[in-house]
Amino acid sequence: MIAAADSPALSAARRRRELDALASGREPVDLLVIGGGVTGAGVALDAASRGLTVVLAEAHDLAFGTSRWSSKLVHGGLRYLASGDLAVARESAVERHLLMTSTAPHLVRALPQLLPLVPSVTARQALISGTGFAVGDGLRLLARTPSAALPRPRRIGAERVLRLAPATRRAGLRGGLLAHDGQLVDDARLVVGLARTAAALGASVLTRMRVRSADASGAVLEDALGGGTLRLDARAVVNAAGVWAGDFDEGIRLRPSRGTHIVLDAATLGHPTAALTVPHPGSVSRFVFALPQQLGRVVVGLTDEDAPGPAPDVPEPTEREIAFLLQTLSTALEVPLGRADVLGAFAGLRPLIDSGAGATADISRRHHVAASPGGVVTVLGGKLTTYRAMAEQAVDLAVRRAGIDAPRSRTRALPLVGAPRSPVRTGGTGADAPLPPSLVARFGSEAGAVLARAACADASALIVPGIDVTRAEVAFAVSDEGALDADDVLERRTRIGLVAADRERAAEAVAELVAETLAAQR
Repeated sequence: MIAAADSPALSAARRRRELDALASGREPVDLLVIGGGVTGAGVALDAASRGLTVVLAEAHDLAFGTSRWSSKLVHGGLRYLASGDLAVARESAVERHLLMTSTAPHLVRALPQLLPLVPSVTARQALISGTGFAVGDGLRLLARTPSAALPRPRRIGAERVLRLAPATRRAGLRGGLLAHDGQLVDDARLVVGLARTAAALGASVLTRMRVRSADASGAVLEDALGGGTLRLDARAVVNAAGVWAGDFDEGIRLRPSRGTHIVLDAATLGHPTAALTVPHPGSVSRFVFALPQQLGRVVVGLTDEDAPGPAPDVPEPTEREIAFLLQTLSTALEVPLGRADVLGAFAGLRPLIDSGAGATADISRRHHVAASPGGVVTVLGGKLTTYRAMAEQAVDLAVRRAGIDAPRSRTRALPLVGAPRSPVRTGGTGADAPLPPSLVARFGSEAGAVLARAACADASALIVPGIDVTRAEVAFAVSDEGALDADDVLERRTRIGLVAADRERAAEAVAELVAETLAAQR
């Protein structure tokens, strides 16, 4: 068991203390990580758990980029097996197993995936999909994930299909194929959990800290909050900047692809309890998914489109992509969807290595870990599911090149903060009253402490009526999860901002509570 060296709390006060310490320090840190997405946070945790001194520098906020725009699935690797990439498929299944059974079981659940056999699904599509589900179960067995965690695939009748997905088209329904995969309660929450666990092991996690230049010996950091610039010396540097990785490694040739999702009210689809899986017209390997989410939403995705040019901070979905998702999903529905049903939409950019493939969908999802001619180690590509393996390989390479004496990675058996067996403990005595299920789903074993530590009034009350986020969660985002303003809370700690109307309703109350909590830290 790895002992925690510090509190997992990330706050504005801790940020100030750590910046002051870095400015006055004379010894280089062991490792500087550029980027606060899932990969960068994973690298920071891996290195800190080996006993290294670590600084993570993120230009914006944790999970600001691609990491918060995923489908929130923890994939078992079936898609990669279909393309012949056995190594990536096996790695995905193993990493899914670790997330579900060891490192983050409080954030990942088994999600039923239902392919309804409606008239638009051909016999060939049904046959190949059924075979794929069976092969996917083989990957589950290979990773030694018990069927209690991920039930085996099977065919079900029309009545069961309609119970799981009430909006399914009834005429001509031939039953369905049911399989299971992993689903995160939230992708941004995984990133925050990684960063806080790293912080508990001594890492300095610095958001609003832009890297202006970097080489193998360190970087020049600029404080976006007005603290000036700082030259940070480091024995090794890992570039985990995702679609912005080329800013620190001129040898990287990226071909970003855009993945778009739309957000629906779960009531529009009859509050499904399974993810609808609908084949692209004429395809036997690509699907649109309608995925039940927290806060009473269903997220539908996703596309795979070329996104040339400089990477924007926040990518925008196109109307053509939104229309495609609506049309494809509607082929399986009793009542077709229209543009008015869309409550929100978002897009993320995949940091794919340019291999010269014709379409971005054909580019390998195998990750890339290599040192630039200048000595900076770059890690990119891959999938959210495999962040831990990517981080391990990046730290292995970085310490080997820098001649740092470090033990092997320990993250395979290191539960994150909030997991049942986590060595990291949050202050607070817990709550005596029954906890809201949504709070437990988002915070795991920390849920009681979130309420107990809240210094605000009416801690257990909703931030605004009709949005299932408590005032305590907003205060905790600021006191313990590194949120520095209302946008951090709305867009990344709670995901209220996925629907503009929800954001507008909650913005004032969130801003007031954020200001109150920040003032208490001064």
